Amino acid sequence: MNTIKKVTWQSPSNIALIKYWGKHGNQLPNNPSISFTLEECYSETTLAIEPKIGSSNEIELRFYFDKKENLAFRLKILQFFESIHKEFSFLRDYSIVIHSMNSFPHSSGIASSASSMSALALCLCSMDDMLNKRKTPKDDFFARASHFARLGSGSACRSVYPVMASWGKNKHIKNSSDKFATDCSDWIHPIFKTFQNSILIASASEKKVSSRVGHSLMETNPFATARYKQANDNLNTLIKALMTGDLDTFGEIVETEALTLHALMMCSTPSFTLMTPNTLAMIEAIRDFRESSQIPVYFTLDAGPNIHLLYPNKFKSKVHEFIDLELKQFCENGRIIFDAVGKGPKLIK
Repeated sequence: MNTIKKVTWQSPSNIALIKYWGKHGNQLPNNPSISFTLEECYSETTLAIEPKIGSSNEIELRFYFDKKENLAFRLKILQFFESIHKEFSFLRDYSIVIHSMNSFPHSSGIASSASSMSALALCLCSMDDMLNKRKTPKDDFFARASHFARLGSGSACRSVYPVMASWGKNKHIKNSSDKFATDCSDWIHPIFKTFQNSILIASASEKKVSSRVGHSLMETNPFATARYKQANDNLNTLIKALMTGDLDTFGEIVETEALTLHALMMCSTPSFTLMTPNTLAMIEAIRDFRESSQIPVYFTLDAGPNIHLLYPNKFKSKVHEFIDLELKQFCENGRIIFDAVGKGPKLIK
């Protein structure tokens, strides 16, 4: 009798505060980064295996996204599995079926590769434990999952931890590494654990330049060396603000990082621009509102045109009123996703 074994993980996306932009080797970062883990924007992935019918040594994989077979995603995952099969021998020994879905729409400014690849890495590590009849200690399990998530998508390594995670060697963060992310939730000020993240969709169109291409263009960017120093300096400053609850410094660094990321795109060769006029209009409105209201509300952007609005929960009602009155008009079809700092991945029983 064929026995099907399966495991399901739900893993969130994240939004970087110090940006990772530029890499070397096998998905290693040229500078450290740190991010908020989200709560409502997640991928849910089920990995199922059953014994092969024949004796083929090829990886047998079917991939379904939103219950529909997806050949493009299958090819990407197949390439990933080929690169890691020595670490997970069952990938060649069994026939594999993967079902995945996102809680958020495609092209909505959420890093779907971070949530999807972290969910898949968690499934792989759980299945490996199940087949080998072992229980890897919690810290080791998540470090291993983070390592393999990184190999699938760099920023995915940060999504396996709750609240906040860093990635990349830094002398001020214990156990930090370029190979996997580090949980930062136990040393940050409590105010940051209440942070909200409202995602303002300036454009839902597919990006003209992928993040993969953007990373590669840093190799010839004339400002790359200065950028990597800036990122390290900014992280060191941000760490102090995160520990003490210094919201003004937090906001200054986070906004500088977002604008630097897009400046790097604009001065690469070839140059490209991902911000839209509506992105800039929202940035100006946010700055004006912050100055007039004295409410600590800040923006960041991923590698795209959409604004991530960050603010403590105690200002939620006033910020939502501001969004509705002044920012919603700049969102494509009025689209806004309301999210918050989250508790990290969940194993679905």
